[in-house]
Amino acid sequence: MSKKSILKVLWFAVLVFSTMSVEAQSAKPAKNSTARNISVKSEANATIWIDGVRYGKTGDDGKLNISTVSPGRHTIRVRADGFKEVVKPLLATQKGEIEIPLTTTTDEAELAFQQAEVLAASDRQKAAEAYLKAIRLRPAFVEAFIGLARVYSESGQREKAEKAIRDLRKIRPGHAEASAIEGRILKEGGEEPKAISAFKRAIAEGKGFQPEAYTGLGLLFKEKAETFAGAGDYEQESVNYSEAAKYLNTAAKQLGSAPDAIVVYQLLGLVYEQQKKLKEAIAVYEAFLRIFPDNPESTAVQSFIVQLKKQMKQP
Repeated sequence: MSKKSILKVLWFAVLVFSTMSVEAQSAKPAKNSTARNISVKSEANATIWIDGVRYGKTGDDGKLNISTVSPGRHTIRVRADGFKEVVKPLLATQKGEIEIPLTTTTDEAELAFQQAEVLAASDRQKAAEAYLKAIRLRPAFVEAFIGLARVYSESGQREKAEKAIRDLRKIRPGHAEASAIEGRILKEGGEEPKAISAFKRAIAEGKGFQPEAYTGLGLLFKEKAETFAGAGDYEQESVNYSEAAKYLNTAAKQLGSAPDAIVVYQLLGLVYEQQKKLKEAIAVYEAFLRIFPDNPESTAVQSFIVQLKKQMKQP
């Protein structure tokens, strides 16, 4: 995959973070850099989150292996269609296989929500209807409000998305993910100062852990840098690329080996390249290869490293 192709993908990077969930607002980054591996065992095709960040789905055997889980205490959330969601702590000493059994559910609100989550990838209007049904059945269904805000935002229905966020805040004030979604809406609407404020509020509400907001800020400042570059204002270009790198670097660290980090690492590397910080770009690409060695884009990333090392040798 060429860098130009990656850039096309990155324009849609904000949409990737619809996988974030409500628990992310209370998660805290670990101070120790020593990582561990775990394997979650549950139902087949169950979705797994750690600290609100989606790590993927279990296979037919009900297992999902997760590498580079940071030290310290975390929260695991498991959800599968037709089953009751389970949230449990991941203790600082736990590693290896962790079994999380699920029980079937007949809760109509939960089933409507699960239906909405499936529909969100194919029919946003029907997904919105299912989210609304879940909310009618359970008026304080926080995740249904989040899902509703996202599908409205992604379908260009800004007013409805903003209403969903307002309604959510009535039952859960200071919700970090809601502020991150609001930041996305404002950014897409060209309201940069308000978007920056919303993203920073999300980070504060998440007690410093909010990779969606950090990524949103990184994208925003990257685009500002490109605008200044086009206008010939190279001083402001440099300032804004530095801001973009700062926020994207934090987002990458908080995402760890989650699938969303694949985009963020590549975006961060490209920002460093624009800054002519070739050593930093190489370090980011090498980190990508260590964390995602089997990713389909690994070959392209390896070629980036080769090209950058050649550039460094040039007089």
